[in-house]
Amino acid sequence: MLARHSYDYALIKFTPRLERGETMNVGVVLYCRTKRFLAAPTYLDEHKARVIDPTCDLRDIHAQLALFSAVATGDAHAAPIALLPQPERFHWLVAPRSTIIYASSVHCGVTDDPAHQLRLLMDRLVK
Repeated sequence: MLARHSYDYALIKFTPRLERGETMNVGVVLYCRTKRFLAAPTYLDEHKARVIDPTCDLRDIHAQLALFSAVATGDAHAAPIALLPQPERFHWLVAPRSTIIYASSVHCGVTDDPAHQLRLLMDRLVK
């Protein structure tokens, strides 16, 4: 029997026009403490983003999403926050924000393979 590990995750959301309140799921942040796993892959459906807001700056959005992923992986070139331990980076990534890119509330689950679980969540909730 495989070991089961608890994990926490949040959706990364994009709200191109805050006044309209329309959102898109553009990634998942998943943290599994016992496996020392933290990742935040992203995917932006550019066509869908343009339908919601034809004027959105896709380069800027991609840059902001890349920062989420880089902080999660601990990329020292991304930002000083990326140098913090995984638990602190996870909490920073899911902290409430009043920007167009932010994390949903945190949810939890159990898995024997956090990377596989993350792929499932991305396929089911983002792509």
